[in-house]
Amino acid sequence: MSLELIVLDCDGVILESVEVKTQAFARLFKAHGPESVQWFVEFHQAHGGVSRFEKFAWYYREVLGREITVEESHELGERFTRYCLEGVLAAPFVPGAREFIQTYHQVLPLCVASGTPHEELTEIFRARDLHGYFRTVRGTPPGKTELLAGIVRDFGVEPGTVLMVGDSSTDLQAAQAVGTLFYGRGREFADSAWPWGLDLTGLGAHVDLLRQGPMRP
Repeated sequence: MSLELIVLDCDGVILESVEVKTQAFARLFKAHGPESVQWFVEFHQAHGGVSRFEKFAWYYREVLGREITVEESHELGERFTRYCLEGVLAAPFVPGAREFIQTYHQVLPLCVASGTPHEELTEIFRARDLHGYFRTVRGTPPGKTELLAGIVRDFGVEPGTVLMVGDSSTDLQAAQAVGTLFYGRGREFADSAWPWGLDLTGLGAHVDLLRQGPMRP
């Protein structure tokens, strides 16, 4: 079997929008003091593919010592969207991402599985004129593992013929749970057994190798 499908995360893989969201999260909780903000930012950075609403729930439970209410979660979500949407829309592409997408959407089906809420993700891709390159663009809910599993199932392909491209441990965990291949963006994967790159400039060459036959670390 050779490569049949590529699934990409969005933040930190297609768009350099991770810091935009980090700054928006920091603004949300600055009233609780710098230490609380730092705790949240560290949690966010360690769980890049996790839904913002799960992160809000973690913060209230672990830092504030109580469960978040539905109303609080909704209000935080609306504020977060306001804070970060403008920045995400203006964020540059990850080096090599635009070129990869423009070239390889003609070679293999490309899909997106992101921790960004689905409606917001759809708005971003429409505004950035990206929808035409992808067979499907899916955001939360559900979580990253369920998103990836659903794409594999809906396209009727074997997991081992799918490449997940991500920049966080959540992306890697999803790939491992579903049984797909994985390519990591960022130094986080430098000491791992997984193929990786500082950006996406080398992804095309890796995909060309995979198309010749299955490759696993």
